[in-house]
Amino acid sequence: QVQLVESGGGLVQPGGSLRLSCVASGFNLDAHAIAWFRQAPGKEREGVGCFSTSDGNTYYLDSVRGRFTISRDAAKNTFYLQLNNLKPEDTAIYYCATDRSRFCGPRTWFQERFITYWGQGTQITVSS
Repeated sequence: QVQLVESGGGLVQPGGSLRLSCVASGFNLDAHAIAWFRQAPGKEREGVGCFSTSDGNTYYLDSVRGRFTISRDAAKNTFYLQLNNLKPEDTAIYYCATDRSRFCGPRTWFQERFITYWGQGTQITVSS
């Protein structure tokens, strides 16, 4: 069964950190670019970042660049989103996702039309 299973969300104070995990089963992550999206209350889902497996480039939403980091562990078929210096505006449901190809580029990485698989979503709430 092909699926992405997320974990690691929760409640954190401003300035805190979390790490989200996304375990892939039923397919090899190395065949796909990996991405994270989020949806805040009352807003459309937006791309947070994408790692292009084919060329090693990583792209981030401007508001999270320098605070969030995408990584992966090929042996575990798992990828991660490290979130540091969290702000209240980062409160959202976070989704892991895989692209239909190994590539994501600077003008298309945030487009959902290239996504083949989605995780179930995990809530992050940043509040004091």
